[in-house]
Amino acid sequence: MRLSPIFLPLGLSVLLVGFAVPAQQKSGRTAKLASSPATASVNIETIDTDGLKTLITKQKEKPLLVNFWATWCIPCREEFPDLVKLDGEFRPKALNFVTVSLDDVSEIKTGVPKFLTEMKATMPTYLLDVKDPEPAINAIDPKWQGDLPATFLYNEKGEVVFKHFGRVNTAELREAIAKLVKS
Repeated sequence: MRLSPIFLPLGLSVLLVGFAVPAQQKSGRTAKLASSPATASVNIETIDTDGLKTLITKQKEKPLLVNFWATWCIPCREEFPDLVKLDGEFRPKALNFVTVSLDDVSEIKTGVPKFLTEMKATMPTYLLDVKDPEPAINAIDPKWQGDLPATFLYNEKGEVVFKHFGRVNTAELREAIAKLVKS
């Protein structure tokens, strides 16, 4: 069965629109979903491009793992349980881990906290709140095209020592983290 050549551009357009939806409110907001005891601990802050740059480049006492994801991204959803396990394994051994959601800001009180609660995620979570995500993407890595998921591991000096676009190989990431945590 052959698909019409129009389906590929149409499908890519839908994905890009979902990624580049303009932010609807200013950054710096925090959402805490407190409708039930199970979701009361989910805390999500919005972050803009400057805040993201500061988060990545500030002086660190520990290595920093940053994962960019979205609830609508199937590979993100598939890898998230492994990331939660890595957080539980390495946070006590001196690793900071944050996630940055590229969902629409309207999801800060609904879809994002619901997903994090289902995953039993406890790492700090930010939601990128920008009109145009491209400057934030370029600030992280000019070679990154915005593909999700994207994972970056920084040493204490703020240097990228591991990066992966797409679903990460958990064993490779674990090995890269273990090298940093031991040194």
